[in-house]
Amino acid sequence: MRRKLILDVDTGTDDAVAVMLAALHPALELLACTTVNGNIPVEYCTENTLRVLDHIGRGDIPVYEGLAHPIARLDFPVPRRQSDHAGKYHPDILPVPPTKRRKQDASAVEFLVETYRKATDPIVLVAVAPLSNLAAAIALDAKFAARVPELVVMGGGHALGNVTPSAEFNIWGDPEAAAMVFAAGFPKVTLLPLDATHRAPITREHCAAMDALGTPAGQAAAAFIGHRIVVHDQHQRQPVPHSTPVHDALAVGFLVQPSLISTQRVHVAVETQGPLTVGRTVIDLLGRGSGVPNCDVAMDADAAGFAELLLRTFAAKA
Repeated sequence: MRRKLILDVDTGTDDAVAVMLAALHPALELLACTTVNGNIPVEYCTENTLRVLDHIGRGDIPVYEGLAHPIARLDFPVPRRQSDHAGKYHPDILPVPPTKRRKQDASAVEFLVETYRKATDPIVLVAVAPLSNLAAAIALDAKFAARVPELVVMGGGHALGNVTPSAEFNIWGDPEAAAMVFAAGFPKVTLLPLDATHRAPITREHCAAMDALGTPAGQAAAAFIGHRIVVHDQHQRQPVPHSTPVHDALAVGFLVQPSLISTQRVHVAVETQGPLTVGRTVIDLLGRGSGVPNCDVAMDADAAGFAELLLRTFAAKA
């Protein structure tokens, strides 16, 4: 039986690869995508998600638009500039053909609350964006966390930050929302921070192999990932030459191939106050705090296995 999932995204380049992997892998049944403000304004996230799904022949998958700003800091993050890192890695509109489809009338938060309230089968929730939609769902439905059997989050970092020295973008983008999510009591949470995603880079050679597949997904993935590699080479050169982490897709890959990551069960909380550390995920690897472990945290990943999974999945058409 295929694993059912909902994918919460702020669709820029790596989200797009995650969407394609979730929509095309034969072991997964992607029920819907929900979008949220993050890499780019939410209306562009929605448009990109619709475009990517149509491009790979999965126009049957609905898209629900969610929050346009963080739950508490309405002016935070500061308005995205084309000169910042998000603007470099994530163009407003991805280079795939336009769509004639429209987003669903219901909001993402409404959809999440009602779907999990009525669910009779397990549905994994995979969140690879700021956690605003999830926090709003928790606020609307006191039992929301208990209704979600498994939550997978791409976000945070222990030794690595990318938007500040302390914080990863998804968590920093709405720290109050992230703090709510990790404190909400979801029965099963897996966190893939930068420490893991940076251990599974995709290289220029992998992009060439994806492009050579000749499929819509392979060629689109090569374009999206290739763009990321160019930006990394220019601004944040990686230890593996001409490579980039494809953070969000690794979170989806974990669902079908758990051996891609190794985890440690620890307590995770989010800093919302410190001027130098706002948005930091406090990952208690050494058990120095008093918090009860609430999360399985990945600190390593299988680079070769991840690349092979992408190539194998994108070789087939929908």
